[in-house]
Amino acid sequence: MRLARWMLTALLMLPFMELAVFIAVAVAIGFGRAFGLVLLGSFAGVMLLRHAGGSHVSRIRVAMAQGNFSTLQADGTGGLLLLAGVLLLIPGFITDVIGLCLLVPPLRRALFGAAGMRPSAARPADGVVDLEPEQWRRVPDPELPDRRNHHDGR
Repeated sequence: MRLARWMLTALLMLPFMELAVFIAVAVAIGFGRAFGLVLLGSFAGVMLLRHAGGSHVSRIRVAMAQGNFSTLQADGTGGLLLLAGVLLLIPGFITDVIGLCLLVPPLRRALFGAAGMRPSAARPADGVVDLEPEQWRRVPDPELPDRRNHHDGR
């Protein structure tokens, strides 16, 4: 219960903290440069969500449509990539720093450690996730053409 209360308070205070940090940075480097950095961070978030996050969003849609959340649990890094893109998209230096920390694995582990949380179990280096037969379903990749409906004369 304390964690939920702390998170709600932090979420409500975030706009005020972002404004205070923006003013401090603007005083230090100038308003134009500070505003440019905020725009650059938001642009980086858009690009991250567009290029790297597109396939993850497709997987989330398919898993939600099928009611299968095991697929999402097996791809914890993809979810963190989406979260990093959203945090970069939100204007402000605090969210940008947190988003950038989520993109760098050693910083990601440090961020989880500072928050007192353990990141979800990392996948093995070979990328194989062992699941019981009832825990998986074939999820079509929307970027690949469906070869079953196309006949090339063979």
